[in-house]
Amino acid sequence: MGRSGSIGELEQVVLLVLMQLGAEASARDVRLELERSAGRKISRGALYRTLDRLGAKGLLQWQLLEPTAERGGHPRRTFEVTTAGQAALSDSRTILLRLWSGLESTLEEQ
Repeated sequence: MGRSGSIGELEQVVLLVLMQLGAEASARDVRLELERSAGRKISRGALYRTLDRLGAKGLLQWQLLEPTAERGGHPRRTFEVTTAGQAALSDSRTILLRLWSGLESTLEEQ
């Protein structure tokens, strides 16, 4: 994938959801939006593994917010897509559009 490295389908979807949600999106926000907009349920463990993997690749960054009483004194971790993450999505989109080119009518027949 050129400059950004390869990202999988779940990684793409999570990055897209994070971009849709904007700054300070939490893992809970991502899970709810994945279910709402994509009809896709994901376990907390699978989501956190994906978020950690994306962070290790430099495609997202996270920060801890101050603990609150509502969260039992636990801090909230929020996520944001990096410039490298946006580039990876752009590269992925370009490749997918190239591969889809000319197949629309064939696949509509299915």
